[in-house]
Amino acid sequence: MSLPVHLVPTLAGVGAGATVTVEGDEAHHAVAVRRMRVGEPLVLTDGSGTSVTGEVASTGKRVLDVRVSDVRRVEAPSPSVVVVQALPKGERGELAVEVLTEIGATTIVPWAASRSVAVWKGERAAKSLAKWRSTAREAAKQARRSWFPEVAELASTAEVVRLVADASLAVVLHEEAAVPLAALRVPNDGSIVVVVGPEGGLTEEEVAVFTAAGASSVRMGAEVLRTSTAGVAAVAALLSRTSRWG
Repeated sequence: MSLPVHLVPTLAGVGAGATVTVEGDEAHHAVAVRRMRVGEPLVLTDGSGTSVTGEVASTGKRVLDVRVSDVRRVEAPSPSVVVVQALPKGERGELAVEVLTEIGATTIVPWAASRSVAVWKGERAAKSLAKWRSTAREAAKQARRSWFPEVAELASTAEVVRLVADASLAVVLHEEAAVPLAALRVPNDGSIVVVVGPEGGLTEEEVAVFTAAGASSVRMGAEVLRTSTAGVAAVAALLSRTSRWG
């Protein structure tokens, strides 16, 4: 059985034999929810490539001390995978974020596409972004990721264009595209950007501006996937052809 994983702000300079203190919500979850006791093993991670295995040394109210037995450092994933996810309606956004995190996305960028039904403004925008980030964090712990994905601020179309222009490979998922995703050459380093449209689909203008910036308009197959699953399928297909899945 996999050990429970808890996130800490930093593990800089931590080595075997050191004691790391976990505080706040993470400690409360370990002590009050998981009911972890002295001597039980667990994993701590900073979400930035370093994880440690250790055992509970002491517990308190919203505090937990862990004695480190082993330290593991992992290089940042390459190629990085940036998924530009048009805002879906309802809870489909959190579903997309959860599975994209599990599958290996490096960055998830919420995007206000022309035909997005959901609208992020004011307090709603802050709450929605916080929910996406919380979903990514919990999914990363569940997936035992050493590097947690970044969930960026809501992007405009102009900002997505800049991401596309800077990518080693950029693809726009479009059911009317003539080129299949499988026909593309996938780089083993650099960055891959995947643009996923909303329930209503991409507009011709959006497809045109992204392809003008260097993206390839591609189709996944004969079927039309939901916005919450299209990005997941595309990322899996792309990563299966890189050394990350080697």
